[in-house]
Parts: sequence; C-alpha cells; structure tokens
Amino acid sequence: MFNELINKLKNDTYITLETTPGHSPVFSPIIDTIAELGLDKLVDGFTTTDNPLAKLKYNSLFAAKMLQERFHKPVIATMSMRDRNKIALQSDLLGANEIDIRAILALTGDPASISDQPHTKAVFEADSTLLLDIVSCFNSGIDYAGKPLTHKPKEIYPFAVVNSYAKNPKTLQKKMQKKIKHGALGIITQPVYDLQNAKLLLELKEAANKECCNERKDAELILGIFPITKLRTAQFLSAHVPGINVPDEWIEALKIANEQGPEEEYRVGFELSKNLFLEIKAFHPKIHLMTANQFQIARDILL
Repeated sequence: MFNELINKLKNDTYITLETTPGHSPVFSPIIDTIAELGLDKLVDGFTTTDNPLAKLKYNSLFAAKMLQERFHKPVIATMSMRDRNKIALQSDLLGANEIDIRAILALTGDPASISDQPHTKAVFEADSTLLLDIVSCFNSGIDYAGKPLTHKPKEIYPFAVVNSYAKNPKTLQKKMQKKIKHGALGIITQPVYDLQNAKLLLELKEAANKECCNERKDAELILGIFPITKLRTAQFLSAHVPGINVPDEWIEALKIANEQGPEEEYRVGFELSKNLFLEIKAFHPKIHLMTANQFQIARDILL
C-alpha cells in the first residue's frame, strides 16, 4: 500500500485529499460522505489533520486507521510537535506502526495561544525535524535514545510541509533543505494560486535536493491546492495567513462577482480554482487537495 503511494509520488500522478476530523467522538460521518461521493476512487490516498489551529478535534491517528480500513488506501497522519514530547511522539508511533499507520506528516503546529481550550500550554520540545529524526531512528530499529527496540518497526514514510510564498524565496529553499536532510520523502506546500508560484517552488525544491544529495535521497514536492469560492476567504488568506499569496487578480474577480450575488461569486471562484488545478496537474501532477471537508467541491474539482 505505502510502497505504491511512494512509487506514484516519484513516478506517476499523485493526488491526496485532506480530511479534518471534527469536534466529535465519531469520525464515521466524514468517511460515509467520502464514500457516498466516490472520492476514494478519485484519489491515491488521504491525510488526516492533527488539531489544526490548536482547536480540539478527533485524533488524527485513529481517523487514519478508520480511513485505511474502509477504503484500503494509504493515509498520511499528521502529528504535531505542539502537543507531544519525545516520549509521547515515540509511543504514538509505536502503536500506529502495528496497526499499519506508517505515513506520517511531521508538523510543528499552530501556537497554543490560539486554542479553544482554556489555559492550554504547548510542549514544543523542538520543531518538526525532531519527529523526522525519530522516524529515522525507528526505521533503523532504535528509539531516539539509541536503544534497540524489541521488534524492528515496519518502515515509516515521513512527510513535511513548507510555505508556498516568501518575500525572499531562498528562505523556502533553506527550509526545504533542512527537512530533506532530516529524511522527508515528500514536502507538501501551503496552497498555491498561480502557475508561476508553482514553478518557482519546484525550482527551489530541485535546488534543495542538489544541496542535500550527498546525504539523503531526493524528496518530491507536493503542491497544495485549496479552492476559493468566496471573496472573504481570499481576503482572509491574503491578509492573515503567512506563507500564502492570493493573486490580486483573484481578489478583484471575486469582488466583482460578489457584487452580483453569491451564485456568481461561487461560480467565478470555482472556475478559477478548477482551472488552477488543471494547470498544476498538467505541469506537476503531485497535488494535495484541501477543502476544509467541503467534499462536494473536492469531487467537482477532481472530476
């Protein structure tokens, strides 16, 4: 299952779909919606998020297990450094390994100060490269302290993330280099909104791979796409989310459409998003689709 996913990442079209577990003790409604829409037949795998924006959600590892069991497709489970120390990280990986949750997205995590849980304290023993290092240790049959594990874990496949935009692009290259050096096989970008941005990111990834080639195998770049169908979403992403650049042309087109009503606003935003998806797929068919669980939009984009 995972070997096939990595092979597609390196040699073929690769599309994963993000799922965000809810503020609920049940994940099955999300799975049922995916099944009803036939989304499992349109993607190569899924991801599960880990308490994004420091908001309490259903556990990403349990969600990954349920998705894999239902659809028999690999799931990349996010693990955030915000909520776990070295012991908890390793303990979760050990348990996940036996039930075949073995693709892990290492994330530093959003600050605990924005959490919906009162007086939450972050752990943050280190950034996401610590988790990448732990995965490397496990793949060698030892824990992070260097002690041999009683049984060698099944291979774990590490992924990482990077912003899609920076005023100085070289900073993105350095971040990619760091994550490649620590073992990331795939690097997922924040959402991109134009082809030139995608081309630049791919150039930066190739340069980062060259810098790291004597130490690690090449990593693959996975371009994030988040469809925008509302003006306020475009404005929020542009103004408040670091590492994302929404083109002025998108905002202007959505402003004009917004004045004509919600149906026109949706039509224009969807058309911009769909065209971008098709452009990116033709240029570099390694895509991670994020829709904040708006799975009908995901289906319409993918079809």
